[in-house]
Amino acid sequence: MNITVDADKCCGAGQCVLLAPDVFDQGEDDGIVILLDASPAEEHHAAVREAADVCPAAAITVEG
Repeated sequence: MNITVDADKCCGAGQCVLLAPDVFDQGEDDGIVILLDASPAEEHHAAVREAADVCPAAAITVEG
């Protein structure tokens, strides 16, 4: 699995952080997504896919 985020699209909703806090974080000043792990362990794959699915700005791309 390879994850990319588009910070320009991010609206700071934070759903990704709630679903996969080991993979995503948010900037303290603006709430914009920060990718902590672009290739997370398999145990995080389901949560990452759900985070990408529920992202209101479609700022998360998952490959693989």
